[in-house]
Amino acid sequence: MPFIVRMGANAIAILLIAYLLPQVMSANGAMAALAAAFVLALVNAVVRPVFILLTLPVTVVTLGVFLLVINGLLLWLVSVIVPGFHVNGFLGAVAGSVLISIISWVLTRVVP
Repeated sequence: MPFIVRMGANAIAILLIAYLLPQVMSANGAMAALAAAFVLALVNAVVRPVFILLTLPVTVVTLGVFLLVINGLLLWLVSVIVPGFHVNGFLGAVAGSVLISIISWVLTRVVP
């Protein structure tokens, strides 16, 4: 159940960002946002730990700031995989990943 709640919060965050900030990302409807949230959850579960392990020295040197780059790259990867979901450039991916994290954190705190 917590996986479904987090995935729903991510889908709402993606839709909200796509609606309020179309220069950052766009989603062609709720199904594209839901698919992007599902693929983002899978990518975060499978690919993200490998990226973090491979870039551990850079992450330590930058005091964790490089994790923002990793999150942006993974969101960019999701935009390549999911049709109907588009991120505008690398900086848009980094900004989108930060905004998705903040909005989904707030939404998961509100929902018990």
